[in-house]
Amino acid sequence: MSSGTEHAPAAGDYIVHHLTHLTSTGHKQASVIDWSVFNVDTLFWSVSMGLLAVFLLMKAAKSATSGVPGRFQAAVEILVEMVESQSKNIVHGDRSFIAPVALTVFMWVLFMNAMDFLPVDSLPRIGEMFGIHYQRVVPTADLNGTLGMSLGVLLLCIYYNIKIKGFGGWVHELFTAPFGNHPLLYPINFAMQMIEFTAKTVSHGMRLFGNMYAGELVFMLIALMGSTATVAGFFGHVVAGSIWAVFHILIVVLQAFIFMMLTLVYIGQAHEAH
Repeated sequence: MSSGTEHAPAAGDYIVHHLTHLTSTGHKQASVIDWSVFNVDTLFWSVSMGLLAVFLLMKAAKSATSGVPGRFQAAVEILVEMVESQSKNIVHGDRSFIAPVALTVFMWVLFMNAMDFLPVDSLPRIGEMFGIHYQRVVPTADLNGTLGMSLGVLLLCIYYNIKIKGFGGWVHELFTAPFGNHPLLYPINFAMQMIEFTAKTVSHGMRLFGNMYAGELVFMLIALMGSTATVAGFFGHVVAGSIWAVFHILIVVLQAFIFMMLTLVYIGQAHEAH
């Protein structure tokens, strides 16, 4: 990748450059999470992948026929049936909105994860042609992005808690579960509930971020092998990159599935009374 000088960047500089976000302030950002600025690259690519997922699902719905389905329709139908089956087993109640949300979450996270399969330097090089010198293209490798999604799931959980139990019933549950309805236990129960909501939200976002961030780092290290200008480095880069890409397919799909399943589990818990 071009560094603006005639010398190739050192390994550390290369990795730091690729781990730097394009922010709303126009300056590079080396921290993992920072609430004072917006990571423009994360916002752009996450929204783009979300729109792509919605577009493909809408296209499949509009082109669906009652006859023999084509391969695209068959693939989408298998996916829809899988999500519907999982939501039926986990959420006991009206799933007319929940199942489509789970399907959208799975497709959205899958597409964002799949950005990791693009060559490490491809989009950053294109961005440099337009004066964009910092760009990270895997939204799920940004903790800001994954925590944002987990916070969205938290809001859905709160919504369904209030919708199903009523506001008064939910507040009553916050102070009486899990240890019982006694005034001395109210502070303990409330603290436990807050800890549970916080732990579920943080772990939901951290799990996805940790796996995708690690995968992104591995791809960068493999890319560095190809910059050694040696035969061993070149073939090592090709072989290791191919092996890791194949293995990463499992990670990309599995992490999207886990995020979707946890979304269903947390929403399903909101349907249950203690």
